[in-house]
Amino acid sequence: MKKYDLVIVGAGPAGIFTALELRRKQYSGSILMLEQGAAIEQRGCPKSKTHECVHCKPFCHITTGFSGAGAFSDGKLSLSSEVGGDLPELIGADFAQSLIDATDKLYLEFGADEHVEGRDVGEAVKGIRRRAIQAGLKLVDCPIRHLGTEKAQEVYGRIQHWLIEQGVEIRFGVMCRDLCIEDGVCTGVQLENARTGETETVAADRVVVAAGRKGADWLENLCRTHGIAHEPGPVDVGVRVEVRNEVMEEVNNVLYESKLIGYPKPFGDKVRTFCQNPGGFVSQENYDNNLAVVNGHSYKDLKSGNTNLAILCSHHFSAPFNEPIAYAKKIGELTNMLGDGHLLVQRFGDILEGKRTWAKELERSNVRPTLPDAVAGDISSAMPYRTMVNILSFIRAVDQVVPGFAADETLLYAPELKFYSNRVTMNDRFETSVRGLHCLGDASGWTRGLMMASVMGVRMAQLLTEQA
Repeated sequence: MKKYDLVIVGAGPAGIFTALELRRKQYSGSILMLEQGAAIEQRGCPKSKTHECVHCKPFCHITTGFSGAGAFSDGKLSLSSEVGGDLPELIGADFAQSLIDATDKLYLEFGADEHVEGRDVGEAVKGIRRRAIQAGLKLVDCPIRHLGTEKAQEVYGRIQHWLIEQGVEIRFGVMCRDLCIEDGVCTGVQLENARTGETETVAADRVVVAAGRKGADWLENLCRTHGIAHEPGPVDVGVRVEVRNEVMEEVNNVLYESKLIGYPKPFGDKVRTFCQNPGGFVSQENYDNNLAVVNGHSYKDLKSGNTNLAILCSHHFSAPFNEPIAYAKKIGELTNMLGDGHLLVQRFGDILEGKRTWAKELERSNVRPTLPDAVAGDISSAMPYRTMVNILSFIRAVDQVVPGFAADETLLYAPELKFYSNRVTMNDRFETSVRGLHCLGDASGWTRGLMMASVMGVRMAQLLTEQA
């Protein structure tokens, strides 16, 4: 049985930056990184040629592979500790901000765009904030370093090449089937080749699980199986909204991304905007069992006439139900069923009128869908009542900040689901209840998004080198 000093499960931002910072700090131990998807240069979605999802096997190239979903996302790095999950609660907000600044410099070293959106906006943002306050919403200031979908792949490609040069062994097309845990200590991992099914056990002094949003369900099952301390967190369910760029022009120019948070009546649930893409494109990503989920991309050079963003509603569950990820997946499955395996799209005005949207109505609208194979239909037939009420109320509130946002022709795509609800119990050194096991990134439940996951990796490396 081969043994490594460190095994990293997952080649998303958290795992990547753990290995990157370790090698930068001259860590000489052996590192094995496992990734069920492909190397970044071998990743590619065939949809640009087929014009519809072909459900790539064994895994979707959009969600798996080196750098995870980050390589095919809009590539936005949020430069504020107020954005990106709950990691500041674990390590402190000021320390988290200092790590963001340090991690941002690493991205710059590998070719990230030096321009930062939404910084030093001064007086320009006051009018937007005033309208947000009047609408009962909070506007979160967050400078954004926008990599762009195509440029993100270049940046992560350079990092992948550098890690291999520095002796990090990266195995692609390999799944981690289980953890080896003996007497409360993690001693290694059990692997399986994604294509051949061959199995192998690898020993390790330490194991870092950084499985990303795609691996949240897998990690939750491992926590249950092995008694790893964890708790269910909120699950985010929502839609992706698409409007003409003219509607979002002021916000796009001043902030690039408007991060708005509200707690609309009557339920008072947290509802927020997420992942705004000026001139972007609505996209599809696939999870296990062909679950189709909506997302959004924004390129540096290629632009559309629309802006898209997510509206996410947080749901908290208590006894006797404690499977929020399964809950979100059921909503996704029902929505996919109504769309005959595709994503659904509906006009806002049709929802208010209690009718479905028809394809011919989309053809004559000012807002033309940037996801052409989305099926016109009725989102409200799949979305839970509470979620739907929250979303509609929130859209009306945003309309007070961005006039025209709640226009009849505004498009809503579903389902938008974020699988990071399981939160692994850890201390500020990222130590779990199992000795030798650390959990990072979105799968851990502590981060949301590229930057904060990367930050968690950088901090993990610092902690490991202190102990070496």
